[in-house]
Amino acid sequence: MDKADQQSELDYIARHEMSRRDFLLDMLAGGGMAAAGMFAPSMLHAEPKADDEVVRIGYLPITDATALLVAHAKGYFEDEGLETERPTLIRGWSPLVESFAAGKVNLVHLLNPIPVWMRYNNHFPVKIMSWAHINGSGVVVGKHTGAETFADLGGMQIAVPYWYSNHNIILQMGLRHAGLTAVIKPQSAKLAKNEVNLQVMPPPDMPPALASRKLDAYIVAEPFNAAGEMLAGAKMLRFTGDIWKDHPCCVVCMNENTVKAKPKWTQKVMNAIVRAEVYSQQNKEEVAHMLSKDGKHYLPMPSKVVNRAMTDYNVSQYRDPAAIQHAAWGSGRIDFSPYPYPSATRLVVDAMNKTLVSGNTTFLDKLDPNFVAHDLVDYHFVKNAMQKYKGWETAPGVDPANPYEREEVIAL
Repeated sequence: MDKADQQSELDYIARHEMSRRDFLLDMLAGGGMAAAGMFAPSMLHAEPKADDEVVRIGYLPITDATALLVAHAKGYFEDEGLETERPTLIRGWSPLVESFAAGKVNLVHLLNPIPVWMRYNNHFPVKIMSWAHINGSGVVVGKHTGAETFADLGGMQIAVPYWYSNHNIILQMGLRHAGLTAVIKPQSAKLAKNEVNLQVMPPPDMPPALASRKLDAYIVAEPFNAAGEMLAGAKMLRFTGDIWKDHPCCVVCMNENTVKAKPKWTQKVMNAIVRAEVYSQQNKEEVAHMLSKDGKHYLPMPSKVVNRAMTDYNVSQYRDPAAIQHAAWGSGRIDFSPYPYPSATRLVVDAMNKTLVSGNTTFLDKLDPNFVAHDLVDYHFVKNAMQKYKGWETAPGVDPANPYEREEVIAL
């Protein structure tokens, strides 16, 4: 692909993926709106329609949404006797949260820390029902930086997609380990050699910003890392799944009131989701094409970019820098494993207390990780679905002999 074609693709991403206005809402939600509470009172107390059995999916155009989109594309909801609408592409985390809170959609994927914030800061009855996927993100750097390790990132500008994200958590783990300090300053501010300036940026803006050297690096969900590599001259510094083994990123969420009011409906939905995760894990190339703009157009990205985002995890290719240091883990670039391990939830809550974000985080001060793992997550329906649809046993990190427990592994 020549430079003109690369620029054309970058322009397409910036125009069609998510708007700047949508992500302005995200930045506000990470700061002033998060401190005050972003929901209108009517949203906080929105009740599901008891007579509405239609599955209404809201999603961002990223591979984190794969399970929801495959369940729709393959007719798995209909196989369970459910009616569905075409999934609604929503162009920012805050608009997605708002649509979910208002009851406009009843099945969503959210960044793992967002439900923690929603339930315990905003008192919204969100429930994590399963993981949407594992791994699926990375830290990419501009070639102009010459960076090969986290230690090389001092004095640089790095973008994250949202303050309340495992991206922000994992990035700051790496920075602390390298002796660097995350700060949030104006981009024009002078940085000390050991400081790394963080900013929230729309994922579609990240590859163009890196190409123009307005950014030095970013961490984000796929397929924007693949787009950065293929279109903006980015280099993969480290895959996040190579830092936190088979980590959660997005989780499948429902309104707790819906779960309580419609347990049979909820079980059917979760059956379809688990079935879709098994299929996605076993058929990544087919699924990549299906999701792309060359397939069923769930994602406005070409098939070659989505395919790279889902399948390209080659140790020999990613030696410079060494983006894969734990090949023996057997992880993929993105994998699909539905069970929401309590150990990971506890780790996320603990890590949120150590992660710099914009806005008020006092709600975290007395939040017990064990309580959150019990209160925020519903394990019943996903376990039933895993009994009905097998195949999840082969996903990375799963012990078929002890499928509901694991030890979290972080290796920087």
